[in-house]
Order: sequence, then C-alpha cells, then structure tokens
Amino acid sequence: MIVGLHGLFYTTDPEAARAFLRDKLGLPSYDSGGGWLIFDVASADIGCHPSDRAYHAVSFSCDDIDATVAEMSQRGVIFNQPVAEEDWGRVTSFDLPGGGPIPLYQPKYK
Repeated sequence: MIVGLHGLFYTTDPEAARAFLRDKLGLPSYDSGGGWLIFDVASADIGCHPSDRAYHAVSFSCDDIDATVAEMSQRGVIFNQPVAEEDWGRVTSFDLPGGGPIPLYQPKYK
C-alpha cells in the first residue's frame, strides 16, 4: 500500500538547497546519514495534466498564501512575482538555490 510521496530536487548546490529548505522554509528534517537531510511535509497530492511532453513537477501548497508569503519573506525568501489569481487557486514562486523556481500556491479546490 502506498503511504506517501517522496519528492526530489536535483540542484547544482545541494548544501545551499538543504539549508534553504530547513532555514528559510522551516521544513522539519532528519539526517539520513552523511548530511543527507530528508524533509517532512504535512501532506501531498498528485495531479495529472495534459502535455505534449512527459515531465514531472513539484510545487508547495498552503492554506493562506498571503500569510505564508509574509512569513517566508521575513525569513529571507525572495519571490519571483506577485501572487496571481488563477481559476484553480492563487500562485507565486521563489527560487531554490541551484534548482530554479518552485511554485507556491493556495488551491481553491478541497
């Protein structure tokens, strides 16, 4: 039985990315050995979207994007764009060190 989702960020600067996830996003973690941090997230969901090419993507969700952006900004996270209103939710993004942009969104769906 599937009990969760394990996501991976491939980055050119894993140490900085791990520090960012731990210190800037405040994600709890444990050291699985040799400094390889594994981060816990509260929940996960998966959507399948149509595309002309096969690929996978990761984004973070929250229940109050304005409060989350304010809190993360106080920790030094810099957002790439203002929060935008979409049919499915409200969205912005920030950069993971060495890993490019990651969306943050507040879904409108349950």
